[in-house]
Amino acid sequence: QVQLVESGGGLVQAGGSLRLSCEASGISFSINGMSWYHQAPGKQRELVASISRFGSTNYADSVKGRFTISRDNAKKMVYLQMNSLKPEDTGVYYCKSLMSPGYWGQGTQVTVSS
Repeated sequence: QVQLVESGGGLVQAGGSLRLSCEASGISFSINGMSWYHQAPGKQRELVASISRFGSTNYADSVKGRFTISRDNAKKMVYLQMNSLKPEDTGVYYCKSLMSPGYWGQGTQVTVSS
């Protein structure tokens, strides 16, 4: 059974930081690219960051220089370090595996107050 479980969300003031974690089970984690998506209230889910099986990363323009994605294959974990948070970063953050069929976690809520 595949499970992606996110954690680390919460309420933070603008300019603050949070570190999201996603623990994977039931997938071949080390050969999977992994990603984080953001769904703001009333909007579609959007890709924030991705990391390949080899560790190469990509970011949405809106988070470049503020967010960092990383992975620990031994622990089957992927992380999203979020710094200099803005109110527009508010929403639910989802972890997703990239190898077909692609699995989603349940999401973790991030709220950034101004």
